[in-house]
Amino acid sequence: MSEKIVGAHDGPGSHGASSTAASRLLSMTNVWSDAPSPPPAPEPAPVPPRATQPAPVAQAVARVEIVTAAAPVAPAQPRSDQWPPQKLSLALQGGGTFAAFTWGVLERLLEEPSIEIDTISGASAGAINALLLASGLAEGGREAARSRLNRFWVRLMHEASFRSLMLVGGFSPAGSSVAFGPTLRSGQFDPFDLDPLRQALSRDIDFAALRDAACPKLLIAATRIRDGQQQIFRNDSITTDVALASTCPPLVHCAVEIDGEAYWDGGFGGNPPLVRLVQESTTSDVLLIQVTPTRDSYVPITLAAIDRRLDQVAANAALNAEIAALEWARATAAPSLRLSRIAAEDSVEGLAQRSSTDLGRGFIRTLHRSGREAAERWLGQGATATDAQRAPPVAEPALA
Repeated sequence: MSEKIVGAHDGPGSHGASSTAASRLLSMTNVWSDAPSPPPAPEPAPVPPRATQPAPVAQAVARVEIVTAAAPVAPAQPRSDQWPPQKLSLALQGGGTFAAFTWGVLERLLEEPSIEIDTISGASAGAINALLLASGLAEGGREAARSRLNRFWVRLMHEASFRSLMLVGGFSPAGSSVAFGPTLRSGQFDPFDLDPLRQALSRDIDFAALRDAACPKLLIAATRIRDGQQQIFRNDSITTDVALASTCPPLVHCAVEIDGEAYWDGGFGGNPPLVRLVQESTTSDVLLIQVTPTRDSYVPITLAAIDRRLDQVAANAALNAEIAALEWARATAAPSLRLSRIAAEDSVEGLAQRSSTDLGRGFIRTLHRSGREAAERWLGQGATATDAQRAPPVAEPALA
């Protein structure tokens, strides 16, 4: 089931001079942005109370004046009633093999020639999906992107192994610690050669194509170990090492070093980066594809179940904070953002009880098919019954 989180008007926006009102306001908070904070606005002169205006109303007027002075808003653009949107930015959450759901969503979106992909953010397995999608679009358009996604996930099912699980960040820190003991935690021994992972990424992702003008803008997250901050890598700086860093489980193999800095999985700092995506998008339409479950009606008792639930809570904590920040920005500045969410748990029954390391073909096929169906429902929110009947049939991934 898809969900509209924030209603919006369409309007021009970018990270530069023509950004949306919401992104300008967010950049001024300096919570998620590198930009220096502007000097504080001067305190307004006290407003003397009037006989016809109670003091609380006068205070409210003063507060509105402060907001207006701190964040001037450009004239609102006319709202577009077109659905689906012509230009769309994507936020792709990581979550091990649950990200096969995203594969299905992206495959269905690629079948809509009217939708242009603007900016894509991703962390962990979401980063891999983002890189596959972007490099395919840059190299050969929609069909090439669809082929790259299909080839990667089908190969992952056939080559189901510990290395392939590492590739999509499926192993949790706590679970890995229990399974392999203090040897891996020491950081002195890495029994799993990174070369196979590097070869798999190089085989499926054309990193040179990411620098092409036809490639969507990318925001790939990794966690900087030195200070725990989120590091965003953009098209010009994305390499195989960046992809490895974004999917690096800390207790499974050693940190990935890039330009003298050590990095771990990007899901710790933002899964996926959402506020930064809004800041840098040139469209007001953003779709969040959330694969890690938020709800679980069972209280875990076993070590494995507790570990699984802790992972789910941690994976969504930063995302929930970013969604709250966007809600605040919309209410405070202008309704210029239209944020929608497609959540895997709304389509796959009992997902919270499943393991994100499950590479079973039946499970992957279920996730893929559910992703396509969820995207179909999202696309059809403004469609007529006749349009829905003409929708392309669900395609199963080839397993031969």
